[in-house]
This record gives sequence, C-alpha cells and structure tokens, in this order.
Amino acid sequence: MSERPILLSAGEASSDMYAARLATALQARATTKHSNLPIFGMGGPRMNAAGVELVADYHEVAVVGITEVLHKIPTVIGVQNRLKREAKARNAQLAVLVDSPGTHLGVARRMKQIGVPVGYFIGPQIWAWRPRRIRVVKRLVNRMVVIFPFEEQIYRDAGVPVDFVGHPLVDTVRPTMSREEFAARHGLDASLPIVTILPGSRPSEIAQNYGRIIAACERLAQPGNVQFVHATAHGLTPELFLQYAQPKVKITRVEGETYNALAAADCAIVASGTATIEAALLGTPMVVVYHVARVTAAILRRMIRTPFIGMVNLIGGRPIVPELIQDKFTPAAVEKEVRRILDSDAACDEVKAGLAEVRAKLGPGGAIERAADIFAGML
Repeated sequence: MSERPILLSAGEASSDMYAARLATALQARATTKHSNLPIFGMGGPRMNAAGVELVADYHEVAVVGITEVLHKIPTVIGVQNRLKREAKARNAQLAVLVDSPGTHLGVARRMKQIGVPVGYFIGPQIWAWRPRRIRVVKRLVNRMVVIFPFEEQIYRDAGVPVDFVGHPLVDTVRPTMSREEFAARHGLDASLPIVTILPGSRPSEIAQNYGRIIAACERLAQPGNVQFVHATAHGLTPELFLQYAQPKVKITRVEGETYNALAAADCAIVASGTATIEAALLGTPMVVVYHVARVTAAILRRMIRTPFIGMVNLIGGRPIVPELIQDKFTPAAVEKEVRRILDSDAACDEVKAGLAEVRAKLGPGGAIERAADIFAGML
C-alpha cells in the first residue's frame, strides 16, 4: 500500500545529514505498518542516498549573513513556491522542515495555505535573535521539536506545542582511531601539541576566517613544537586555501576525518557553528572564532539578544570556552587563548570540565528516533 507522501526539507549541509537520518527512521516506521511512505523535498546528497526524491537542492538557498542573503531572495522565493506546488500536486499529508528558518518559515506559510500540517525539527533560534519569530512559529507550525534543553520552555511559554529530544550529534560524533593512530597516519608526533583548525564549511566563511586563523598559527608555530591540522569540509578544493598559505606554517590537511582530527587535538580553533558542538562532544578544548562582513556585523549587533555566540557557552550558560568574534578575532588574541590552554593543565582541565557539563545537557542519544516517533504520530 502506498501512502500519501510527506515533504521533508533541509536547507544546508548539516540539516541534510539530520534529515537523511530522519527519512530513514520514518521509512522504518512506515515499513512496520506494511506500507510505503514516499518522501520528497529539498536537500542534498545524504537525503538523496536515503531515498528522498529531491525536487530542490539546498545549495539553491544556502547562504551565510544578512547582506549576503539579499541577492538570494528571488531564488529562495522560487524554491518555496516550487515546494508548495509539489506538495499540492502530490497531496502531501505532512511537511517536516529542518532548521533554516529564513527559508522554511516561508515554506510553512505556504503549507498552511494548502492545508498541509507542519512539523519543525531544529527550530529558529528565537532565544538569540528575532524573538518575534515565535509568533510566526505559533501561527504556522503544528509541532516544534527542539535539540537544546533551554528551548523547550521558551516555546512552551509561547503556546507552541514542543518536545525536546536531545541533539542528533550525540549518536554520531565518535573518533575511529586513537591520537597515536591519527598521528602516525598523517606523519605527526603524538608527543607534541596538536592544534586542529575548523574555519567553516562555506567559501564565504573561509574568506572571513581562514586568513586570521593562519596568521595565528604562524605566531603559535614559534618556537616550533606545535603541529597544525586542518579538518577540511567536504567539497572545498585545496585551491581555495592557497592564497592564505604561509611558508613558515606547515598545515596537515585532512578531509573526512573531522572527528579523528578533533579527538587527537590538544586544542582546536573552531568557527562558530555546529563544529563547536562536535568538539564539545569529543571533549576537545577550543577557541571559538567568527567574522562576518562589517555591514552584517552592524545589523547583528542590534539584533542579537544573548551574551554569547558560541553554542557551547549558550548551552552551558557561562563562558566555558573563549569566544573571539568580529573585532576581537585577531591573530594575537587567538594565539593568547590557545597558548593558555596548551600551557596550563589547570586551564585545560577547567575547559574540559565545562565541556562535560555541556555534553550531559545534550541528551542521552536517540534524538532522531524520538523525533521520528513524534512526526510519525502526526501522520
């Protein structure tokens, strides 16, 4: 028996990963009822591999920043309308939207217009900025499923049906080799400090972050006992980084080994985002950095409502790891914070204790399965 399909939509790479796992879990639940659950929507290679029929690619809408998004507006509207047309033509029984509120709240509005209920996984960060969005969520979303513990009460107080399921990364962030094995594999000395850098996953982030990070590495390279590993995001070519190369700094570049590179590190320099959660789950001390275009920064200063930018500090409710954002993100400041962690066992242990607290707050695992149960209950 073939059921009415569901729309599943992800607007960027990390969402594609979560949505793919969610698609598999939803299909498993449909299979137990001796039926087939067709799933279509927007996503990337992981969703495609999970059997989702893609009618839009997330690269069409993925962008970072406020000013940077302006030229994407016509494309985003076009994708929103395309998803609406497909949902109507296929008589979808449910839409499950994953993160990316800039795109997905518009999709939710269009789903309401055609009578398709909406489940939302990883909702808008209304606790950080644009708090009035919660009114839009209340009007358009039938059920919100959140991954951070402090979000549940915020949505519940606003009258939004909500469930906290924990963070999906709890189940997947695991190294596959020891520090010694990683070092031997890549020609590193396991007895010397290793600093892993994660400058971001998009070219726009590399343009803003990578040069400053490399300049900090050049300072850290003296007197010569610190080793540097760059865990490169999939799809970024080596040519993108050549313009920032420093002859005095040897960078070991690895792809597809982010968790091993983080687990082997004594300290990491990480662009604010999902990678900070991954580092926290691995217990790796880190310095969080980020830089955006000046116009974007000026707008964000007026909009952001939280004392922290990094998710680790937001979850912990205090400055567990140092944050160097915008003008504070200088090579000298990065060097200072990394050296503090590398040179002081007490400072390192303090950060690791804080990261353990954060890991405990991210749930026991099984977030995707719990989310799938909730969305399957909406069918």
